[in-house]
Amino acid sequence: MQDTVAVALITSLSTLAAAGLTGLVGALSTRRQLAHQFSVARQESVERRATRRDELRRDAYVGFLSACDQAYRQLDRRWLEAGGSELVPGYDEAYAAMRAVDEAYNLVLLEGPAEVAAASRAVLTSIGAEHADQRRLGEGSGGLPVPLREGHRERWLAAIEARTNRRISFVDAVRPVLDRDG
Repeated sequence: MQDTVAVALITSLSTLAAAGLTGLVGALSTRRQLAHQFSVARQESVERRATRRDELRRDAYVGFLSACDQAYRQLDRRWLEAGGSELVPGYDEAYAAMRAVDEAYNLVLLEGPAEVAAASRAVLTSIGAEHADQRRLGEGSGGLPVPLREGHRERWLAAIEARTNRRISFVDAVRPVLDRDG
């Protein structure tokens, strides 16, 4: 009878050990699966945030370029209008367009990075300088009904070249950021 008890005891202990071992292996396997799922979820979250950041940057950069184009249109209109000491009708529109560039510039500053912010600052400064130059030239024309472009052709050509160079510098700063992130 002792042999039977011993065999029963060994059988039950081995069954319990096997069940415990199976439970331990299952728990470790489940833990590993949960850790993997958590890692995948975290990576997907990081990727979603990066994608959203890229979209915000792209939108900020495109908005800035669009605002610059509007300002350039207003500046072009001013170059084509007759000069004089009085403000021409497009002046308020030019100021509003410049304010839109300022607002778009603020978004670029927030989205960064520093090299893009510096390039956008150069564009903004160039637009402001061209506008100030137009005002000085218009006030100095003595009220002659000659478009600023014709009376100051060298300044007009220099302004167009500055616009082009600043815009190209901005785009050159933006491309690597968007390529790196995307």
